[in-house]
Amino acid sequence: MKNFYFVIFFLFSCTYICIGQPPGSGQRLEAIKVAFITRELNLNPTEAQRFWPVYNSYSNEVKIARTTYPSDEIAFEEALVNIRKKYKPTFKSILVIEDRVNRVFIIEREYREMLRKELVKRQQNKRF
Repeated sequence: MKNFYFVIFFLFSCTYICIGQPPGSGQRLEAIKVAFITRELNLNPTEAQRFWPVYNSYSNEVKIARTTYPSDEIAFEEALVNIRKKYKPTFKSILVIEDRVNRVFIIEREYREMLRKELVKRQQNKRF
């Protein structure tokens, strides 16, 4: 577990997260996200090959929903629930076990929280 934190810390120390991100930093964050989700779901190569195209499609639909409802949080949450319901059977066909399917959505939230904490930490360090 300590190695996990070290790797994450190292990856974040190489990535500068702020409003004016330099070109290509989104790709680095996406690579970190892929590594994080793959590790947390313990995807084998066959599962990963089938999982990532579906997850990317799911992620794109979530982004579209966010841009469709930029100021209406309730409408966005409703759209998000519908998108998750839509993709749950597809994730289940790939991941087989119901717990792993539910874990996809939990891991996604954990990843966002980890990024948020890292951003706050970097902003605090910047002030001092």
